[in-house]
Amino acid sequence: MTAFLALIRKELASLFGSTMAYVALTVAALVTALTFFDHLRLYNQVLFAYASTTMGGFETDSIPDYVNLWDMVFFPVMEQLGLTLLAAIPLITMRVFAEERARGTDELLLSTSLTANQIVLAKFAVTYAFVTLMMAVSFIYPAMAIQSGGLGVEHLAAVFVGLTLHAIGLASIGLVCSAFTSSQLVAAVSGWAVAFVLWDFLWIQPFVTENIAGFLDAISLHPRYGAFSEGIVSLANIVYFGALALVAFAIVRFSFDLRRVS
Repeated sequence: MTAFLALIRKELASLFGSTMAYVALTVAALVTALTFFDHLRLYNQVLFAYASTTMGGFETDSIPDYVNLWDMVFFPVMEQLGLTLLAAIPLITMRVFAEERARGTDELLLSTSLTANQIVLAKFAVTYAFVTLMMAVSFIYPAMAIQSGGLGVEHLAAVFVGLTLHAIGLASIGLVCSAFTSSQLVAAVSGWAVAFVLWDFLWIQPFVTENIAGFLDAISLHPRYGAFSEGIVSLANIVYFGALALVAFAIVRFSFDLRRVS
């Protein structure tokens, strides 16, 4: 246990000792704040436009159904941030295993009292903790804006959960890609490629059978995390991202055995 905690501390020191961690936190917070503010501003402008047509007051019947926080704020924010994370997360995960392989320090880790499972678990835990922190920091402004207005707090919480799980899912993919190469560039590019492929399979559905289309939809990232924009935290979607993390852990663990054989 002492060696495992030492590895956790080493991974944290390595992560926060690089400028990439602080750049990622800053960019995530800035992009989220600007995106959320822009859509919230447009939403308020539309509300005031309808208010001006009713002698300065709001009449519920005069406001169309599409003028709501879900359609005008939460859904577009999730769409834009989901794509932003898809591009950013592989830059965080690319070095986790690839750097160890390039330096040969992964073999040194295995020569200690640490097991392969403990090494993989430590790196996964630190990476997941970082992306969760990144999402928490990025949601500071949206939470303050929504709370001051007294609207959509529960809905925003569901959006936060959805985007955090999405970030963890993307991190799982990136960690797998990093485990099979010693090049950080290859790890990042392959992480982007796999994530884009798994993003959505709507384009291929007209060319496959209904059963295959249903299977592809079930393993797609976009339909799973996008459901949280409706303010609903579904157990099935949580299980999906949990399963993705477990599969990624198993594949990375297999990469250690594969290296020993080769």
